[in-house]
Order: sequence, then C-alpha cells, then structure tokens
Amino acid sequence: MRIISRSVKETAAIGKAIAGKLEKGDIVCLFGQLGSGKTVLTKGIARGLGIEAAKVTSPTFVLIRQYANKVPLYHFDLYRLKGPADVLALGCEEYFYGDGVSVIEWADRLRCFLPKEYLKVTLSVRRDPERALLVEPVGKRYEKRFKRIKEDISR
Repeated sequence: MRIISRSVKETAAIGKAIAGKLEKGDIVCLFGQLGSGKTVLTKGIARGLGIEAAKVTSPTFVLIRQYANKVPLYHFDLYRLKGPADVLALGCEEYFYGDGVSVIEWADRLRCFLPKEYLKVTLSVRRDPERALLVEPVGKRYEKRFKRIKEDISR
C-alpha cells in the first residue's frame, strides 16, 4: 500500500493508525534515507500505543530507547551500526517477539538478522514536506494486520 503524507502531522497520524493494529511481539521495520520521516512515524506509533509522543526521540547515540507502557515500545535506531557483530552486541533478539512492540529505524542494517516476519515501511522524500510511505506485510503474521491497517488508513 502506497500512502502520500503531505505533512509531519499526517505522517504521525499514519503511525498512530498502524499502532492501533499492532500487538505484543510485533516488529515494524523502517527503511528510508536520512530525513525521510522514520522518527516522525515512530512518534505516531508511540502515540497510538498510549505513549506521549513528545518523549520519543531518535535513539541514534544510544541505539535503543525503551518506553514503558501497557504495551512497551522498543525503539531502535541502527544508523551507526557497521556490521553483523554490532547487531549481535545489541541483543536485539531479547526485545523482538517479547512483551512489547519493536520499531527499528535503519532496519537494512540488520542484514542477516532481519526477522523472518515483520511489517515493512519504506519512507521516501518527495517534495518537502511530502513523504511517500510504502507499507508491506512480510510473513503471514502481518498479512492480517496489514489488511486492518489498510482499511483504517483508506477511510
């Protein structure tokens, strides 16, 4: 599903809509260049999970931020990772499939550690402030969620 967001507010609203269909143990992998809206989308997901969006910041220097909630949010930013050894050192698997939702910015850095199933969101800059979002399910677990997300966003 391709979505055009015309503002930061719309991108955050799309994130909130996605969050409404997520469950514990879900993984959202974000792909896109610098400045494409990955953190803005994550703030929307946080808001949809009941976490104050203003508290959500890019974890670029700490690599992961945890936000406690009924369904916790594990926000990864893998921009600074250089290779598979860095991924192993992070211990990502401890967070994936657990009691919260994992959102991974720069998911392409996971390489061979990319989960077998996840919700894939590819963001790209059109003309500022427009962003294009391509939302795709990867694996059966996410096909049902994808259909519900598509219905919700298409309204």
